[in-house]
Order: sequence, then structure tokens, then C-alpha cells
Amino acid sequence: MQKKALFLDRDGVVNIEKNYLYKIEDFEFCDGIFELCQYFQNRGYLIIIITNQSGIARGYYTHRDFETLTNFMIEAFNKEGIKISSVKYCPHHPDYSGVCNCRKPSDGMIISSAKEFNIDLESSVLIGDKISDIEAGKSANIGLNCLIKTNKVKNLLKIIKKDIL
Repeated sequence: MQKKALFLDRDGVVNIEKNYLYKIEDFEFCDGIFELCQYFQNRGYLIIIITNQSGIARGYYTHRDFETLTNFMIEAFNKEGIKISSVKYCPHHPDYSGVCNCRKPSDGMIISSAKEFNIDLESSVLIGDKISDIEAGKSANIGLNCLIKTNKVKNLLKIIKKDIL
């Protein structure tokens, strides 16, 4: 049986947008992100984070730096009773490491998640704060793609409860 998923961009949706964020002390969750994830988790959605991380290709931080921050983030979600099924990231940037199929707006991270977890993309939701997030979702045939203003997660749950799901 296929599952449904909530795909979230990280910077600007899960956490407050800060350029090339990789330090735990600089990481701040967006207001409302835990409630949003809990809402979807309670309705049977897997929670999957998909994020471009060109700071790795640019040499601003390492894969290990990213993994350390990711482990901190996942543990914070766990403390709130939320299971993050996967965090997919693209460490590339076309100017530094060449073209890839994982960097949004490409749908590579979504498609690999769908294969890994047997996800019905038409029943899934993507939330992002950039057009490239939405383009990736549309390319992957995700059923509902929500574009929000950066760091403005809080009111989205009210809209979803009232008008969408």
C-alpha cells in the first residue's frame, strides 16, 4: 500500500532562513512548524525534508557539518513526538560542482524518496518558500504544492485546516 508524505523545504520552512546555515547555535525553528508536522503525522503522512545545500559545494561547510545540524534538528522533532522519515539534501551547485538531478527545481530528491518509501505523490503535499521548491513538486506530480513566505509557517496550518485538508 502506498503512503502519503509531507515534503518540507528546510531553510525558510522548518527553520528561520539564514544564509548558509550549518551551526546549531544559529538554528531557530520557524514558529508553528511542530504543530504543522504533528497535524500531518496524525493523518498518516510521512515527514520528509528536502533541501538544497550549496554551501557544501561552495566550501562554506562540510557534509559532516550538515549531518551534525541535521541530527540536532531530528532530535528536536523527536522530542516533540514527530518522526522525520528522511532528510534528503543536494550538496551541489551548478557553478561549483556541475549540474545534477537532485538540486531543486529538479525533482530528484522527491522521486528518490517516493521510491524508497513507496509514496503516492498525488496524495502528498509539498511546502516550500521558493519557486524552485514548487517547480520540483509540480515536476514530481505532487498533489498539493504550497508556496509560503519565508519563515511564515505559523498561519499555514489554519489555512490548511479550514480550506484544504
